[in-house]
Amino acid sequence: MQFNKWIFCLLLLVGNIGSAQKNVNKIPLTNIIKTIEKQFDIKFSYAVEDISNISIEKPSSTLNLQQTIDYLNAKVPLNFKALDGRYITISVLNKTVSICGVIFDENLKTTLPGASIRINNSSNSSVASTNGTFNLENISIDATVMISYLGYETQEFKAKDLFSNDKNCPNIFLKPTKVELNQVLIPVFLTSGLQKSIDGSTILNTKKFGILPGLTEPDILQSIQTLPGVESTNESIANINIRGGTNDQNLMLWDNIKMYHSGHFFGLISAYNPNLTSKIVVTKNGTSAEYSDGVSSMINMSTNNEIKNTVSGGAGINLISGDAFVEIPLAKNLELDLSARHSITDFINTPTYNTYYKKSFQDSEINANNLDKNVNSDFYFYDYTAKILYDLNDKHQFRANIIGITNELNYSENNSDQTQSKTSALSQKNIGYGGNWKAQWNSKFSTQLSSYFSKYNIDASDYRIATDQLLTEANEVIETAIKLNLNYNFNEKIRLLAGYQINETGMLNQTQVSAPFYSSTKKDVLLNHALYAETEYNHNNTYVRLGMRLNYFEKFDKLLFEPRINFRQQIFNPLAIKLEGEFKNQTSTQIIDFEDDFLGVEKRRWQLVNNKDIPIAKSKQASVGLEFNKNNLNIELSGFYKIVDGITASNQGFYNNFQSKNAHGSYTNKGIEFLINKTTQKFSTWLSYTLSNNNYYFESFTPSTFPNNVDIRHSVTLGFNYNILNNLKISVGGIWHSGQPYTKAVEGDETVQSGNNIFVNYDTPNSHNLDDFLRLDTSLSYNFNFNSAIKATFRAGIINLTNEKNYINRYYKVDPDDTEKAIEVNNRSLAFTPNVSFRIHF
Repeated sequence: MQFNKWIFCLLLLVGNIGSAQKNVNKIPLTNIIKTIEKQFDIKFSYAVEDISNISIEKPSSTLNLQQTIDYLNAKVPLNFKALDGRYITISVLNKTVSICGVIFDENLKTTLPGASIRINNSSNSSVASTNGTFNLENISIDATVMISYLGYETQEFKAKDLFSNDKNCPNIFLKPTKVELNQVLIPVFLTSGLQKSIDGSTILNTKKFGILPGLTEPDILQSIQTLPGVESTNESIANINIRGGTNDQNLMLWDNIKMYHSGHFFGLISAYNPNLTSKIVVTKNGTSAEYSDGVSSMINMSTNNEIKNTVSGGAGINLISGDAFVEIPLAKNLELDLSARHSITDFINTPTYNTYYKKSFQDSEINANNLDKNVNSDFYFYDYTAKILYDLNDKHQFRANIIGITNELNYSENNSDQTQSKTSALSQKNIGYGGNWKAQWNSKFSTQLSSYFSKYNIDASDYRIATDQLLTEANEVIETAIKLNLNYNFNEKIRLLAGYQINETGMLNQTQVSAPFYSSTKKDVLLNHALYAETEYNHNNTYVRLGMRLNYFEKFDKLLFEPRINFRQQIFNPLAIKLEGEFKNQTSTQIIDFEDDFLGVEKRRWQLVNNKDIPIAKSKQASVGLEFNKNNLNIELSGFYKIVDGITASNQGFYNNFQSKNAHGSYTNKGIEFLINKTTQKFSTWLSYTLSNNNYYFESFTPSTFPNNVDIRHSVTLGFNYNILNNLKISVGGIWHSGQPYTKAVEGDETVQSGNNIFVNYDTPNSHNLDDFLRLDTSLSYNFNFNSAIKATFRAGIINLTNEKNYINRYYKVDPDDTEKAIEVNNRSLAFTPNVSFRIHF
């Protein structure tokens, strides 16, 4: 053993001596220049930063001046040019170089074959060979070189730093990421901060977010509506329709906490503050087996997960709300992140607020347009988040967070003679607590244990003095869950995931009327176990993710198998084919019992399935498509087929003869999505088109098949972003889609009587369409600095620039003055809506 130790030391000493001898002749170029100036009595003219990091072997003293200049030109990525017999300039203009390197894992010091090398704003790229090396020729000396590898942090270099005219290529060390991220396929998608992953999902990075038409903030749920296949038929965040699904069919996660509420202002503003929500991943199909629920899509929001060494934060205000956030390192391994946002409606009613108010409450008991009554309305909202980040060491991370979301409304009205009055109140809250422990046991194996508690409440009261009647309503959801993930990386190509999850969900629905007395309370609890496993392969031009999830529902003694597939194959350099498919289930749904639920403002209430009249919703979806990506031109074409079984008539919001019937059925949506996007350093422009055919099927109805309420047959979005200056940007865009279906009252026979009740007599369901929807939006953004530490941004935006009168819903109600006639009710979209924001960052 002693002999082996001395042998090792000897070899180490020899290696160090050899290394020292290998580099002993390397001398900083600045020193060489000074020596040459003295030797030939000349002067060099240069920028210090161009030569400060360059070292070469000293030229022979036997060379004359011209030979010395030729030697320097051959050895370094610079232009040496003699102006006369005394002055020589050194420049980097208009020069290309050959670059090379050897890419290593920073910790293991092993090479990384297959690493990607890309030149910014160029089609020139390469992949590291089996020994981690790469070579590229004719690269502009000022070009930025991006070197990336799955599971490692991307690094940027200037081409001149990778220049080599001999066999001594520089070593490049990539740092493994603490969080496994899908490889980014398109770094700038539509606008800065939007990216496309290799698995087909879309990533929104709010801290790098650029600008989109009409938006003054990186609103999470507004931004994703620029994607093909993502609509909101009534312009509400609380009603996002992805590939024809309803909003409750979108799984919404915030730092692994399932959320049951999405919008402030009852759907016009995202309830999730974007300033600490650093990354949002939107998946329409081919979801990881790790996730269930959400038969239409998944919107996965994550906050900052890395501990920093300096305090950072910001604050901002717009014509609706003000907010602030801060990230505070408490120690080298401990950080506290905080954010808060509150509406400014307590102090001032802005034009933006007034427009939002009319849009939100136009079809409710909160009559925003009635001028014959004395109205007093107090509405406000707020949200807050907090997160503790603690790193025990390099292998163990602990995270704990909390999120709270609140909307509050108090409303009273009196008619002119004070003979009738009413007071109403509505409170809507969602609070969530989460914890996470991630352990990296070795270079290949890691685990992640997470848990959460989520609670959603909506409570309403409506008191009418004239009848001395008090109506109260409540809907409550409580969910707890624990999940364990086991990750094993065989190598840089293959990753395995296995896990177990247990969820317990309880829901309460309550309605009480004081006179005549009526009370109804319903509680349900459901326990769900799940095992899942998947394998992911990513190498060269092939990406495959195959998974299986097994769900067990204790209450129903029922098993559900859910296979998943996500496949992408690059056929040749710019063209790839993709295939996605999934089975998913959902055990909670939103229903509409009465149109005046919760004052008609929030008409939906959550209910659990009972496997009888409310069955488990199950979806099957497949899509296939082509992707073309070259020279910052991205073209995508996808065809999809989706069927969701187990929907109920009560959660569709029918305005037809089926609106009071209890039945369950399905819907089938098939269509094509197309997107073309061109980006440069100065501008980005895009055009997307969606063609879909979405139909219901209810066996017990006549007709049994008819168009879906959200059957938007044709939809087009168009956008253009332009950087006028480095700090001044504009964005213009438009939305056009065919009008959504509605059901007319039968002409000449508009009402029908059943017992003592009179109802609208509707025609064939959804056999007519509203006029086409058209809206033009624009935004402007200007960045400036107060000093080196504090930056500021001013933004202005207008939604519906031309003030188009778009109708987003139409239904009928019995005329109280003539019960043989029906009144047509039209809901209008947002009118001309300006907004401005000012934000500082430090």
